[in-house]
Amino acid sequence: MFEFDSKIPEKDDDVYHFVAFVPYKGRVYELDGLKPGPIDHGSYTDDWISVVRPLLQTRIAKHAATEITFNLMAVVADKLMDLQKQLENVMGDEALAGEIKEKIRVEEEKRANYKIENIRRKHNYLPLIMEMLKILSEKGMLLPLTLKAKEKIAAKDAPKKESSMS
Repeated sequence: MFEFDSKIPEKDDDVYHFVAFVPYKGRVYELDGLKPGPIDHGSYTDDWISVVRPLLQTRIAKHAATEITFNLMAVVADKLMDLQKQLENVMGDEALAGEIKEKIRVEEEKRANYKIENIRRKHNYLPLIMEMLKILSEKGMLLPLTLKAKEKIAAKDAPKKESSMS
């Protein structure tokens, strides 16, 4: 019923993994799981990102503008914790405290939405889909819907084929 890609990556295949740049004791290290150990990229004073930026720009420049072969992520401080600390340090300025409380409310609401999204993302919808397909089939609706979908795709692809022929 289902096919799974059982291809094992070969030596020439792209390998997807994470690389981290970490400031530690005044130096910037690259942690790459495909390398035997940390790579020291030199020292920094106040702004360790100034050491990392040219390294990232060089790596990004290696790839064509149309390729999506990497993601850039950052590990940052917890925004909610930061706001709560700000609120603790606000004394006597009710307007500022109100602004911070509103930001806290928005952040908490955002996190509640993220939690719901993650639950939906992790849910196994396969039994529902299979049951729906079974019901559509039993009612004789599956084949007509499939043919209609194929016609829509063909109609959508027709202008592309015509433009590539001319």
